[in-house]
Amino acid sequence: MRAACLQLSVQPCHPDKNLSRALQMAGAALAEGAEILVFPELFLTGFCYEPSLQSSPNASDQPPYHSLDPFRALAREHDCLFIGSLRSGRQNLGFCLDGDGLQLRHKIHPFAGEKEHFDGGEFISPVATKWGRLGLQICYDLRFPEVARSLALQGAEILVTMAQFPAQRQEQWHVLAMARAIENQMPHLACNWARGGGSLIIDARGRVLAEAGSEEALIWADIDLADRDAFRREVSCFADRRPEIYGGWEAERSNP
Repeated sequence: MRAACLQLSVQPCHPDKNLSRALQMAGAALAEGAEILVFPELFLTGFCYEPSLQSSPNASDQPPYHSLDPFRALAREHDCLFIGSLRSGRQNLGFCLDGDGLQLRHKIHPFAGEKEHFDGGEFISPVATKWGRLGLQICYDLRFPEVARSLALQGAEILVTMAQFPAQRQEQWHVLAMARAIENQMPHLACNWARGGGSLIIDARGRVLAEAGSEEALIWADIDLADRDAFRREVSCFADRRPEIYGGWEAERSNP
């Protein structure tokens, strides 16, 4: 199956402009045969913190999330899956949207000043789709290996990260995205915004299949889950885990 990362230039508080560009890039991705299309974090609104706009569609959406209606139509027409994140009140929600409906997962770790506007999620679980079980994480979640590992242990087949990582930390972004793929032996679709750049599509062996530069860009690659399974048989990290001893450091920390 073909997956695409749409590295958009997100403009805070300008949903109409963001939507127009997102639809243009989605059209280009679909023309290349993409079945899974991944947008950056908060790709429609950005981090819109202007006080006068906090309750407006410029900053947030509410169920049934009409801001996604144009993508609902495309999903039905092209039998594809859209992945991104949106703001709903004090939640940063990762979503999977296909012709059958919408599934949501919360960002677990708000970063720094985001805590004034967002609450962290309370559960981690994959999203079941016809393209496989997808593990969603949002931006700062990438720095916490527990999130991706929890998703992997629950059967996620593809890891997806939506982000607004800044350009000055692009090297860290690259290393962290690679590490999450390698340590969990699963493909990773890591979609950053254009101001940060460096979106990646990585296979389960840690090979970079596609990489964006520092400008607005569309990248795509074919994901082979059979090769992922073969690699897990070659290097049996999950079979060789010893979870019965991994919790020891917690006890040691509590009882020095």
